[in-house]
Amino acid sequence: MRRITLTLLTALLLAPLAALRAADVPQSAPVPIEEPFGSDFDAKRFTTPILNKNRAVPDGVLWTHGSSGGKYPPRVYLPVEGTDVTLSFRYRHLADGGWLRFFVDGDDDFGSEDHLLREKLLRHGIQLQVDGHSKDPNHPQRKEKDRPADNVSGAYRLNESFPVEKADLRRNEWLSVQLVLQGEQVTLHVGDQLWSKTLGRPGFNATKRKLLWMQNGGEAGIELDDIKVHAATPQR
Repeated sequence: MRRITLTLLTALLLAPLAALRAADVPQSAPVPIEEPFGSDFDAKRFTTPILNKNRAVPDGVLWTHGSSGGKYPPRVYLPVEGTDVTLSFRYRHLADGGWLRFFVDGDDDFGSEDHLLREKLLRHGIQLQVDGHSKDPNHPQRKEKDRPADNVSGAYRLNESFPVEKADLRRNEWLSVQLVLQGEQVTLHVGDQLWSKTLGRPGFNATKRKLLWMQNGGEAGIELDDIKVHAATPQR
């Protein structure tokens, strides 16, 4: 009886301390970002070297052109922080052909970071790909059998590719892109009334860590502008 009483007393004494420790755990509060590439542009905000042979910031926009010389076209990385976030930007091709791919990276739920969602903005349509994660090497959605498990989390990337949805993105004019990620749901918009879609997956509830623009615009290039990251407004 005495042992039970002491155990109960200890639990009661430790409960407030546990609550305090839980309160000290940092939360994934959204960190707002607004990048208009104006006169006060700070290239150090990006983890990619901005001013190089592929990139420049003329006339208040980020211009990316040419070839990286590697496997992928030139890419731009921007660190972010937040769980329920609204991401937006606008882009413009300066010549015919090419494409833009926009990635959202975040926690893979196993202790590492990886792609969560890819939006492929082709000239004739839009294709989405969701990248989930699992510790099961035989998971049916593990398509890249030669891709090893993440060396930090031990998780395998799961690929879920959607069919291309027709959208006319051939005009070389500014197009706005917006993603609203709340809980397990994302709502995507491209252009004014041009294309939209809502999609739900458990992995979307992860903390977002990085944005990636992969740009195939040839020598004429692609322009990016008005990048914004804000807290998503709660839906009623």
